[in-house]
Formats: sequence, C-alpha cells, structure tokens
Amino acid sequence: MQDPALLGSRNSVVGRFGEARRRGEEMALVDGIKESARIGKLSWVTEPGTLEGGDIVMTERDVFVGESERTNASGIKQLAHVLKDMNVRAVKTELMHLLCGCAYLNDKTMIIAPELVNTKSFPGFKFICIPKKETYAADALYLGERKVLIPSGCATANAKLKEAGYRPIEVDMSEFWKGDGGVTCLNSPIYKLPWSRRRRTFTPRLDNAGAGFSSTAI
Repeated sequence: MQDPALLGSRNSVVGRFGEARRRGEEMALVDGIKESARIGKLSWVTEPGTLEGGDIVMTERDVFVGESERTNASGIKQLAHVLKDMNVRAVKTELMHLLCGCAYLNDKTMIIAPELVNTKSFPGFKFICIPKKETYAADALYLGERKVLIPSGCATANAKLKEAGYRPIEVDMSEFWKGDGGVTCLNSPIYKLPWSRRRRTFTPRLDNAGAGFSSTAI
C-alpha cells in the first residue's frame, strides 16, 4: 500500500513504479481512494520520472527521498514541485528503498541501520541505531503515543526503542519478509500537517488514517 502513492489531506502524489512489472498497481489504490474526502488533490509522476513510496521518509519539516534503483531524480523533482511548502531532499542509497534502512518516529528521532544509511544525510536528527543484522526492524511504523510497530525477532531494536522511551509492538512479518515486504509496505498513511501561512511554522498533529497513523501532513 505504501509504494503506489504519497497520500495527504491537501495534496497526494501518485508515483510511477521504477519496477516496470509493477506499473498499473497504483490504479487499484487510486480507485479505492479517489472519492474519499480525506484525500487531497491528486498529482501524478510522469515519464521519465519514477517514484515509489518506499523511498519517502516524511518528517514534520523535511521530506527525505531515496534516489535508488526504484526512484530517480526526475521523480524526486516532480514530488518537490507538488510539495512546495516542504523541504524535499534527495538521499542517495544503494538499498531497494530508503525505508529499508531507516524510518522516522517523532520528535526529530529516527530508527536507522547506520551501516546501510549514512546518518549525515539527516542533519539535526537524533538516532536509534540498530545493527545490520536487524536492518529489517529499521522499516518501522510510528503509531503515536510512543508506540512503534516493528517485526518480531529483533531483540536489539526492541531494547533500544525501550531505552529511548518508546513502546515497541512486535508483529510476525515472516510471510511478508519472503516477498521483500516490510511493516511500512502494509500501510498507507494520510499525512496531515497544516502550515501557518502567516509565520510559515508547523502545527503537527496526529491523525488516525485508518490504514495507519501519521504525525505529518501535506
């Protein structure tokens, strides 16, 4: 659900798959949400751009987008054109998706596998660093109220989240792992973060988006 589109309460961006065999999947999502009053105006990434949701890490102010084998510079540029009020930043990665190695939680904090994703790509952020062998847990989903959904079997990630004051919730992802699917692949959050037009500051709020929760919005 995450890969086809970035959904926002004001603007939504339907991507174009870098994996050619997946092109067309986005229409199933669009057909399901196009009548929803909770979804903002739809924009589409067009050729030669490619953009997959698994490369997008949303925070309160910045949007980090993996320039990867699935998302290219043209797709990132088109996303930035739609999200003019936010700081869209490209992050070079050799991973299939940027979310395979890091995820944003809240309060300027990220969970990250630093052996695979350089922390210097995210200046000003705090990090919960996990070992390479538990990289699968870096693809985590923040649920609000300090709760974080992670795959089961990642003891170090679980412990480090607890040390940082979070409440990890483990879920069996063994069948999805076989198909390269992670926790964030199974949700499609609706991001909601109004701008103050007068002072151009953020007023974050948590929104239950049905398929997931979010602390940001577009």
